[in-house]
Amino acid sequence: MATWRRDGRLTGGQRLLCAGAAGALSLTVTAPLELATVLAQVGGARGPARGPWAAGLRVWRAEGPRALWKGNAVACLRLFPCSAVQLAAYRKFVMLFTDDLGHISQWSSIMAGSLAGMVSTIVMYPTDLIKTRLIVQNLLEPSYRGILHAFSTVYQQEGFLALYRGVSLTVLGALPFSAGSLLVYINLEKLWNGPRDRFSPLQNFANVCLAAGVTQTLSFPFDTVKRKMQAQSPHLPHHGGVDVHFSGAVDCFRQIVKAQGVLALWNGLTANLLKIVPYFGVMFGTFEFCKRICLYQNGYIVSPLSYKLTPGVDQSLKPQELREFKKFFKTGQLKSKKPTL
Repeated sequence: MATWRRDGRLTGGQRLLCAGAAGALSLTVTAPLELATVLAQVGGARGPARGPWAAGLRVWRAEGPRALWKGNAVACLRLFPCSAVQLAAYRKFVMLFTDDLGHISQWSSIMAGSLAGMVSTIVMYPTDLIKTRLIVQNLLEPSYRGILHAFSTVYQQEGFLALYRGVSLTVLGALPFSAGSLLVYINLEKLWNGPRDRFSPLQNFANVCLAAGVTQTLSFPFDTVKRKMQAQSPHLPHHGGVDVHFSGAVDCFRQIVKAQGVLALWNGLTANLLKIVPYFGVMFGTFEFCKRICLYQNGYIVSPLSYKLTPGVDQSLKPQELREFKKFFKTGQLKSKKPTL
């Protein structure tokens, strides 16, 4: 089984395509759990029965099964530009944190990844706000007819800055996120009782899920307040379904704790944690399958169903080099068959 390490046998376009397909499918599969998470955070998951299953069932009965995937289209569309911005920012931060000898510490690498994620989130933040608005609206009586209509309506009714409402929570949430990442990383060798470079693919998958669970749990209160700020609007029915009224981020924290208690800041955490394993499982599986197809097309493996290497092919060659080599070899064979005087 292959890993997520950069594979020189794929072109840049193929890597982007594999990552995009993996991300889109994993988002689509776990979209109902994402919907349950957002509704619990905003306060729209009201009813005698609590939990992600009850929230999903209420939405299904009230709006139909298609409503479980509200907001998923914009979540998938933002994948490619978000990934491109994050990659460009990560390279800049790595260059900034690298010392004169070309070395970078693990803490600096984690910080570079966290800052790059924060930059991409801020740049693409309006799409995240639109996703929240599409999730909290009633599909039978929609305030927005689609993604573009949602953008134009929010801009016309509430102004440009409304598209960035709650963006400060993204910056604040990056601090516990980075701390959680470091906490997991420094304890991996103790957890598995072995060096990191000898972890199996299953251990690496477990590490990713564990890191996601810890970091999301630590930063979840900031995400909850962000979702409430994104959803709240005087132009929406019931002010967007938000269960508390507030005037800003700090007041939102205060009102949640005052009305519902401190634990209300983690409303929706169960659904959020439940989606981690299927999300990364589908992502890893889809990425590996797409990668095998690309490697087969490039001529490195004999079948897209396995990683069996093509005999006689130098796996260290890049795709363009391998094509040139095959072209040169084929031309040489044709010339050798020509009769000589």
